[in-house]
Amino acid sequence: MKHKINKYLYDILKSINYIESFLGENRNFYDYENNHMLKKAVEREFEIIGEALNRILKINPDIIISNSRNIIGLRNHIIHAYDNIVDEIIWGIINKNLPLLKIEVEKLIDKNDSES
Repeated sequence: MKHKINKYLYDILKSINYIESFLGENRNFYDYENNHMLKKAVEREFEIIGEALNRILKINPDIIISNSRNIIGLRNHIIHAYDNIVDEIIWGIINKNLPLLKIEVEKLIDKNDSES
């Protein structure tokens, strides 16, 4: 089971890194808001993050990741309410929540790798 959890953690980390690379160093909301392909790419990575986290919690609900239910809820919102996505909310999540998620995922990966 630990192997599967680690795989999902690496999937989350990869998606976070993709989002960061898509946005580049000079993050600009105006550029994000006006680039349809960029928005869809970011949204897809959030779908992957939410699904991977959902799978992790099904295997081990005791794993603690801040805002895990909100992250899964974001995934569900993007998929099921695709026509009601607010760019400002996604942008806020990118800037406020994604850095913490990255730190937590990296710590869990380090912990799992050191226990293997």
